[in-house]
Amino acid sequence: METRKIQTVGGGTYTVSLPKEWAESENCTAGTTVNLHTHIDGLLVIQTPESRTAPRNHVTLEAGNDDPAEIEQLLRAAYAAGVESVVLEAPDSFTDKQHRAIERVTRNLTGVTVAEETESQVMVQTLLDAREVSVRQSVRQLQFVALSMHRDAMAALTTGTTGDRWADRDDQADRLYAMIDRYFERSLGRLDEIDALGLTRPKLFTLWGTANDLERVADHAERIGTVADQLNGQPDGPIVTALADIAQDIHTIVEDAVSVIIGDACVDTARQTLATRRDVRERITSLDRQLFEAGDADYRLTRALDSLARTAEHGGNIAEFGLRMAVRDGALTADKADTDEANTPSSTAETES
Repeated sequence: METRKIQTVGGGTYTVSLPKEWAESENCTAGTTVNLHTHIDGLLVIQTPESRTAPRNHVTLEAGNDDPAEIEQLLRAAYAAGVESVVLEAPDSFTDKQHRAIERVTRNLTGVTVAEETESQVMVQTLLDAREVSVRQSVRQLQFVALSMHRDAMAALTTGTTGDRWADRDDQADRLYAMIDRYFERSLGRLDEIDALGLTRPKLFTLWGTANDLERVADHAERIGTVADQLNGQPDGPIVTALADIAQDIHTIVEDAVSVIIGDACVDTARQTLATRRDVRERITSLDRQLFEAGDADYRLTRALDSLARTAEHGGNIAEFGLRMAVRDGALTADKADTDEANTPSSTAETES
């Protein structure tokens, strides 16, 4: 990092000199036009129009005789990378299976559509506009989907109710996470993307990390639901009670942790959430030992218990994001100052009394 002094010229215009090494590496000379990007987090960035780091918005990929799964993987990778349009080329025309793979991607990713199609080319385009996207609201929706899956999966496990549409709801969670992941990726290389989203970079990173953990919560809920469908009969009453109590606390861990991230709860909630996670860890360990020693317990219950443990960890990860955010924003310092002030006597008379 280098420092420069701001100077004034003419009628009071502020100027600052550019590092010579940077100017030469970017082929900047007197008269070169550059782009100035101002950001809501207080940064001013200078970039040449032909910057070597500028991301590609449009790509052409050779599909050829690729397996449909590989084509789907390519399109998902392009979506995650923030590409706006992908042209797939197949000189010998696309097979029916390849067409179905392309259609599956457009159906399962938000804002993706087939814009143009010929016998040998298909253009897949993403129509999302960052100015119309709320990452915070998308995290809320992802939390709702993941926790509803968790609740229904545990109901299937503990009461024997039939679980359905696990795959559909997991696809919905994947779709929400993929969109958030796309905008996080685009923000790394597109200097105006952060401003369009109305977020600072640290806040976007926190929301992205939260979404990543929530997507895993949904995956483990699907796993618990699958275990519930495979059980031979219901677990014993005490085990059911223990599982239900643990699951309820885990639900609260995730819900409260996300509330801290999106601003509906204070940092004290994050601390309490982490304390609850420590307690849940001990109870899961105890129940796992009980199942092992029982001998006649269905071994598949340990898979469900493992998913519960991992769900608690993901909820704890989100709470840790909340603590990190509080440290970064000074909320912990302010909280301590308020506490100290509240505990300080307001007068000498009060001290003496």
